[in-house]
Amino acid sequence: MACLEHSFHMPDLQELAGVLQKGLKANFADVQVSVVDCPDLTKEPFTFPVKGITADDAWGTIWDARENPGICGKTRIVEVGGVPYLLPLVNKKKVYDVNKIAKEIKLPGAFILGAGAGPFHTLGFNSEFMPVIQTESEHKSPVNGSYIARVNPADGGCLLEKYSEKYHGFGCALLANLFASEGQPGKVIEVKAKRRTGKLNFVTCMRQTIENHYGDKPVGIGGTFLVQKGKVKTHIMPAEFSSCPLNSDEAVNQWLRFYEMSAPLVCLPVFVSRDPGFDLRLEHTHCFSHHGEGGHYHYDTTPDTVEYLGYFSPAELLYRIDQPKETHSFGRD
Repeated sequence: MACLEHSFHMPDLQELAGVLQKGLKANFADVQVSVVDCPDLTKEPFTFPVKGITADDAWGTIWDARENPGICGKTRIVEVGGVPYLLPLVNKKKVYDVNKIAKEIKLPGAFILGAGAGPFHTLGFNSEFMPVIQTESEHKSPVNGSYIARVNPADGGCLLEKYSEKYHGFGCALLANLFASEGQPGKVIEVKAKRRTGKLNFVTCMRQTIENHYGDKPVGIGGTFLVQKGKVKTHIMPAEFSSCPLNSDEAVNQWLRFYEMSAPLVCLPVFVSRDPGFDLRLEHTHCFSHHGEGGHYHYDTTPDTVEYLGYFSPAELLYRIDQPKETHSFGRD
């Protein structure tokens, strides 16, 4: 399984904060972007199982254990597989293990967040996957804090489950967009945005802002954000893969199940300003909650009341794993 490596452009954080402040102001009424210490993501509402890589680990990274673990240190964006393994028809041979992925990207013990397709080979059904995983290292066992969202077979609604409460393993399937780091404390970009006035969703606005500023220098961003107030449009894939080929966005949208979900929502975005030639999905965001809702984030449906709070870190490296040889452009919204 091929694994390709590419370096991202790494802007200065203060510079990047200024770029995002200007760009988001064109799309939101109230914007505040600053550089802050990463908050403790083990606390609510995030509840991430991030422990950070300490001096006990293989490469001897040292940080003060009294500091909050975060999303900093040897940051990477990983795209595994891709939409062509799901559409037009599913390729059920495409299954992956997140612990093995961490080793492929030269970061065993990495803390990984992101969006992908659930491990149907373990679950027995198709689902939206919200990976939140502290991967295994030489001195630490892995911890799976992931969620899955499926279409409830009883009523067609959303059924959100914490993965480790029912299932075992660290798998995913078909496609995944991941943000990996050492889970260390450090400086991150905090973004507060309220009352959407433009047409772009929160993630697209940030991505296009960065692309417009940095041009052909690709910048990769990952982290987490909260939808603190308002509602958002989401989708969940059906439990059964389509038996008929899905060859257009229209066909895909007829197959998907769409929902309006309410704040507070914890979102796991991965986005890249520009594809440097690896057939990337430029942005992919899944979300979960503590009230039973979760799925693939599209955009907020309450622009007058929506409030976002996010913490983001630029990625040093891109890793492209198992890139499809045959590709297409639909099904990537």
